[in-house]
Amino acid sequence: MISATENFPQFTPLEYLEWEAKQELRYEFIDGKVRPIANEALDRAITATTNLSTMLQEHLKCTICRVFGANVKVQTLESNSFCYPDLSVSGDVHDRSANNFISHPCLIVEVLSPTTEVYDRGDKFALYRQSPSLQEYVLVSTDRVHLDVYRQPAVGMWEFSSYSSGETIELTSVNFSFEIDLVYDWVF
Repeated sequence: MISATENFPQFTPLEYLEWEAKQELRYEFIDGKVRPIANEALDRAITATTNLSTMLQEHLKCTICRVFGANVKVQTLESNSFCYPDLSVSGDVHDRSANNFISHPCLIVEVLSPTTEVYDRGDKFALYRQSPSLQEYVLVSTDRVHLDVYRQPAVGMWEFSSYSSGETIELTSVNFSFEIDLVYDWVF
């Protein structure tokens, strides 16, 4: 396993994309520095991600929006960084044929784990907020039925909502409402 403190050469964004495409593991690119991704795939996280992805894909079928999985990076243009979310959605024409990364997400989902939660709530969310197209950021817990949703109703202003078992969530960025318990089908 690669240590988070391992030294990597400085890359330009293009050099990073070329280098990372040849790697067996995934790496994020933050402000010119390479950062290894934690390689812990909890069954609960995989199931929750699959459930939410399936619901989003079904809802967005025949629309301009496309759902992207954990293998597609999000580029934050301001800092020219690349991060891997668990799920993302974009309806932007520039992202429609993307294979490796998108630059205009309207929705980003992170499934929390003990080793990523602080990063996902802090520094990673700060990077994502640089994307002017981002309208919602969803954090999915894996230790209980619980989702946190950050919404941007106006530029630079974020609102926070928290949801638990039995509640209905509305993702305004993609005009989609669903019961939170559907995300956790077969998780607990």
